[in-house]
Order: sequence, then C-alpha cells, then structure tokens
Amino acid sequence: METTHVDWRNFLARWSEEWADAHGDVEELSPDDVAARQGRWLGVDPATEADIAAMENRLGRAMPPSYREFLRVSDGWRHAGAFVWKLAGTREAHWHDDAVGLGEDFDDFWGEEDNPDEVRAQVGLWSRALQLDVESDITFVLLDPQDVGPDGEWAVRVWASWRAEGDPARYPSFAAFMIAMHQEFHTHAPGRDGKDGSAFVNETTRAQDAAVSQARTAALRGRHEEAAALLEEAQKYGRPYALELLNQIAQLEGSRGHGVRPPHPDNPRFLSEQLPLTAADLLNSGRPAEDWHYSDPAIFPDTARAAADIQRAVRAGTYRYQPGGAFGAAVHEAREQARWGDTDAAWRILRAAIPSWEPLGPGHIAPVGLLADPLLAPVLTAERRLELLRTPRGGESGPASAPAGDQNPDGLSWLVRPGGLRPWQTSVSDYRMILVEGVAPDELPALLGSSPGTVLSPPLRQWDVTRHHRSDQRVFSSYDDKALLSVGLAGPGWSFAFEQDPSAGFDTARFVSPAPAASTRGGWAIVIWHECRQGTPLFHVSAAESGTLRYAFTVRAGTIEATAGAAPAGLAPPALGFDAPGTDGQATAAARALDAIARLHGVTLPRLALTEGRLHTFESLSWSRPPGPGETYTTSSIS
Repeated sequence: METTHVDWRNFLARWSEEWADAHGDVEELSPDDVAARQGRWLGVDPATEADIAAMENRLGRAMPPSYREFLRVSDGWRHAGAFVWKLAGTREAHWHDDAVGLGEDFDDFWGEEDNPDEVRAQVGLWSRALQLDVESDITFVLLDPQDVGPDGEWAVRVWASWRAEGDPARYPSFAAFMIAMHQEFHTHAPGRDGKDGSAFVNETTRAQDAAVSQARTAALRGRHEEAAALLEEAQKYGRPYALELLNQIAQLEGSRGHGVRPPHPDNPRFLSEQLPLTAADLLNSGRPAEDWHYSDPAIFPDTARAAADIQRAVRAGTYRYQPGGAFGAAVHEAREQARWGDTDAAWRILRAAIPSWEPLGPGHIAPVGLLADPLLAPVLTAERRLELLRTPRGGESGPASAPAGDQNPDGLSWLVRPGGLRPWQTSVSDYRMILVEGVAPDELPALLGSSPGTVLSPPLRQWDVTRHHRSDQRVFSSYDDKALLSVGLAGPGWSFAFEQDPSAGFDTARFVSPAPAASTRGGWAIVIWHECRQGTPLFHVSAAESGTLRYAFTVRAGTIEATAGAAPAGLAPPALGFDAPGTDGQATAAARALDAIARLHGVTLPRLALTEGRLHTFESLSWSRPPGPGETYTTSSIS
C-alpha cells in the first residue's frame, strides 16, 4: 500500500469494518470495543484545527504531516495492530519520560564508538521522543523528532520487551506505521484461518489473495522478481501461500528466506521437499541430530518414522530427491552424471527438463527439493538457480532464460592457479592424480585398490574422505603411501582418480608410479603430482601404455631430478619453461604442461565436483616402494 498519500478516511473506515466483521462472534469484548463493533468505527471524532494547534502549542513542536492528516480524520485510534490497544490523539500524546529507565542501557549500547552513524543517532531516543501508546501490551510507540525525512515525516519507533529483536522497529512515518499495524491486525485477526467457519474475507483479503495468484502465475512463467514483489506485500497480511512461495524464491536466489515457518504434515510438500531441506539446514548448521523434533511421534504421529528416515539419509549423504513424471526421470539421469563429476552434463539434463516440472499444489512454484539432494545441490550454482527461476514451468509459458553456461574450465592449468582447488582462498593446493583411458571410474579400484576387495565409498564431500576411510587407523608408516582417491569422468573415454593435499610429500628415490598398473587394460594412464612444500615447487609426470612406462620426468625448483623414456615434443621440460627461476616461473611451466596433456589426450577435470561436490572414493595401493636393505623408515601409532 502507498504510504506517501494515504486516503485516511477510506483507509480507517475499511480497517474498522474489517475489525468489526472479524470480531462479530467474539464474546469477551470491553464495552468500548462492543461500541466500536456496533458502530463499525475504531476511531473517535476528528480533531479540529484548534485541537491540533493546542497540541502543538503544548508540545512546542509542529507535528509531522501524516500524523496531522490522521488526526483530522480521527483524534486517536483503538487497536493499532495486535498489541497497541489505544493510540494517542491530540490530548494524550506526550513527551516520553522514560519511566522504566530504558534510556541508560540503550544509550550505552548505541553510543559505542565503533557503531555506524545510523545506530549512534538513536542515542537519546527515550528522552526526546513523543509517546503515542496509551494502552498496550508493554509496547512503546514513539515518534522521533530527530529522525526526520526530506518530506518532514518523523520516524516511528516501536519496542516491546517480549519481542526478540533488540532495537526498536523503525517505520519512516506515522503513515507507514499505521499501514504496518493494519497488516499486523490481518495476521492476527480472529477467524482469518476459517477454522470455525467464519472465514475472514473482505476487500483487503480478496485483493491480496488475487495478488498471490498473480504472483504464482508470474513465478511459473519465469518472472520471479515480479512475483517476489507481490508476495512481499501479501505475506505482510498473512495471506495463505504467500510466505511459502516467497521462501521458495528466496531459497533459489540464495538467501535464507523470509522467516521460514515449521513445515506441517498437511502440506503436500512436507515429506518430499520441506523436511529434506530442513534436515539439510540442520546438518549444515552443525547442531546435533537431537534437535530434529519432526521424528518425535508424540508431536508428528503420522510422519515421525518417515522424518527419522529422511534425517538419517541426509546426514549419511544418501538422500535422493525423487519427483515424479518426466522431470523425475531427468533428475535420476542428472544424478548419475553428477556422481561421476560431470556437473555440467547434469545441469544440461535438468535445464532441458525444467519446463516439464509440475507443482505438487498451489503452494509450490519450483523444485527446491533439489537443494537437499547431496549430489545435485552442488550442481545448482547461484547462476543456475537463477536460470531455474527464470525458466517457465508447471504448464506456463514464457520466454526462455539465457543459459548460465558450463562451470568447469577447459584444460587442466586451472589446477595450479590461485584458488583453483580452493575457491575460497588464494593459495595453490598440492595434489596428485591418475588419468586412465578406456576404464570406467568404478573399475579403478580393481586396478589400483589397496587390496583385492577394494570398493568405492558412497559419494563423499572432500572433508569427509579421511574420516570415512581412516577413522579407525592407529598405525602410520613413512613408506606406506596409500592415496585416498576421488574418482570420476575425465572426458570421453577417460576416468580420473584425484587426491588433494597428499599427506606425504613426493620422494624421488622411493616413488613408484601407479601408471603401469592403471594402464593394463590397454590404454594410456598418466600420473601427475604437483606440490610446493616449504616454498619448493615440484612437478612430476609419468605416463604408461598397456602396462609399460613410456616416459616420466620430475622437476624440483627448476632442476630435473629424474627422467625416463622420451616425452612427446610438447612435454619436454625445457620446452615447457621449467628452467625459469622462481615459483612463478615454475607455476607457469606447470600450467603449460597440464594444458599440453589436456590437448594431447582430450582430458579434463570437473572443478565444481572436486571443490564443492561429492564423489566416490577408494584407498589406492602405495605410491612409495617398501624400504630396501639398510634403508630406515618410521612407524607411529596412536593409542
């Protein structure tokens, strides 16, 4: 509702009629409220110009414009929202005397030197403001004569001790405050839910419900910003579905939502979307599983068992979002791509299927359950979530959204660029990997596993890999260098096995390349190891074909430590510039080497899956030979 030009007479009359209708069956009313219901008027007689002049004379200040206009229609008001029962007119308004002593504590907090100017400007509010609340539920309504807008309006500040927020709520004008109180009345009005048969229906509810319907259609047509603007207003009046729809837009836009209410079993999205998202939020918050009250049969008798299963699946990373129809089939296909790291292919599948998505009910405008799926949630980057919002769906039509594009970079040189494997940092990560031709990712444990029975783990986040494989390990050896490898697709006909930040450093004398073992099926296998420990850069490549090592070289700080065979012309260390001095020169040479390998074999790596997704993992054979005669090694144990 417009706050700058309020038609006070019509606005207050409509509010009064709505209040009277809402309280038509309420028996416990005061005599004044009974009279207000019968007269269908919450106000009193208008203030005369003489009344307003006398008030301003008494207070020593001219009143702000919208308060003066209000007084000309009603010299006071009853039931301004749900917690202010009587609002002052010309005779009751007075300068606040801070009788309960709030000023000292608030001023000390607001006046701290490191606070921004707008916070420090509140100092003195409790001693200078005009108090408008006459009767309330321990709620203060204050007009601030020092918080004045260019239109001459004084800000209204509202504070109640029982509310969670610390600072008083601010409204830019008296008109804005009254509109907000009309909205608050709507969210608390008796009969608004229609549970007793007395549905709360009036001009305002009809207009806002029409806006919700319009917003839902706009959202399904891909116009989410238009929809959000309509829903923002409707949810202030507590209209059905407004907050639910607004939260779906907010979740896909990347914000946390607009005061998410607990899901209810009556909602058709309860088990399929709301509960998994709530469980994922609980997991990401770090709070204990015991905070999950949806599995309590005393509270949710019909859905407690399903809720417990959902929470366990979300915590284990095995939850699967399973919508129906053609979109559900696409979700399954996309998940298969995502679990082998091809997040770009997964998104292309989802993007093509979005128009076929169907809502579960009137409170549903987008497949937000994707955000709870551990394999597909990382696929939905910020750009892709917006593309989803902008794509027509659910039987509606509209212009197609511009594609967000692929996320994974070409080549391999991004591995040695700052932030390549740590997007949240500027450092360059150590890593080692194997690229294997003609072998599927799930076949790699049979070639490179630490034991004959090695199997792939469930898809894991990077920080869960060590805990999954070695949570019970108590003995560690300096020569037994088994890698924990994440696996996936590395391009047409290629797979990768990758470990970030190996625990052991590269030992030229003891290193044993796993490339020959990985290539026994007849194709190529290429091992790459890059590290920069204690400021000393190292880059190693070894390549085998059909079980035979074809070439290898190791460069440490610009010095070639070892070579074997003849590397392809474009991969010779001098041609790559490894003789350049300094870590920057070595990083440039390593980048050239990586891109040369990518071009030569047509391989790539999925950056999004490696940095933010989940991948299957296994423990490999040792990359270091056992000690020879006379060689020493150390073994440590943890009791």
